[in-house]
Amino acid sequence: IQQHQEIHVVMGNEACDLDSTVSALALAYFLAQVRLCRWPGGCRWPGGRLTGCHPLSQTAPAPKAAFVPVLNIPRADFALRTETTFLLRDRGIPAASLIFRDEIDLGALHHAGLLSLTLVDHHVLPGADAALEEAVVEVVDHRPLERDRGPPCRVTVEPVGSCATLVTERILQGPPGVLDRTTAALLHGTILLDCINLSPAAGKVTPRDVACVSLLEERFPELPARDAAFGALQAAKFDVTGLSTEQMLRKDLKVLSNDEVVVAISGVFEDLEVRL
Repeated sequence: IQQHQEIHVVMGNEACDLDSTVSALALAYFLAQVRLCRWPGGCRWPGGRLTGCHPLSQTAPAPKAAFVPVLNIPRADFALRTETTFLLRDRGIPAASLIFRDEIDLGALHHAGLLSLTLVDHHVLPGADAALEEAVVEVVDHRPLERDRGPPCRVTVEPVGSCATLVTERILQGPPGVLDRTTAALLHGTILLDCINLSPAAGKVTPRDVACVSLLEERFPELPARDAAFGALQAAKFDVTGLSTEQMLRKDLKVLSNDEVVVAISGVFEDLEVRL
């Protein structure tokens, strides 16, 4: 704020599952890289918009904006997202390099007129963030729209199995060379986990999810086999090794409430006899 640096935040939902996290990381990276790229023939992407050619339109934030992916949970809760910590660690992305919701003051940035906000894997801000609504410039989601957003907000809401599929499509439509091996591996694993290893019987996968996984594998043949990638992430999702009893109870916590009572229900992925 003191430097008057404009910030374009890409942020997932409050569940901050693997799809939400990877979608935020990959899209923010893409938006940051795309400004620096040149297309064949000298066409340039200043501020994320191509000049001299006519591809699909891209978000065009201020040229000097810093692109920041924000994980929409406190840092202390990150250990509970075991499939996410596993995949990021496996791909050499340290937790210290990530920015969490309790480490950036979005309200202050917005009040200073320095915030642009892209929402991924959700399109409605919770009531506590209602003041940030006017900072939203784009949403990318795979759930049905609960509210309309008019121009200038760009809206991409499509019924696919994973939000990471929509981000993958966006990146593949961008300048050649922007998609790297690490980003491809993150997107590949996320789509596989979200779409239950592309199993039609699970009822989540769509042809677009399958197409994106195939294109990623075509670009990067060294990506792990689908069964291996899905199996490792599925195992990590339910792995509570190293979590305290409190963390394990919070890992899959559901809260029901009315005006008189609040009830918390925890799903536990381990025999209580073993834990206690």
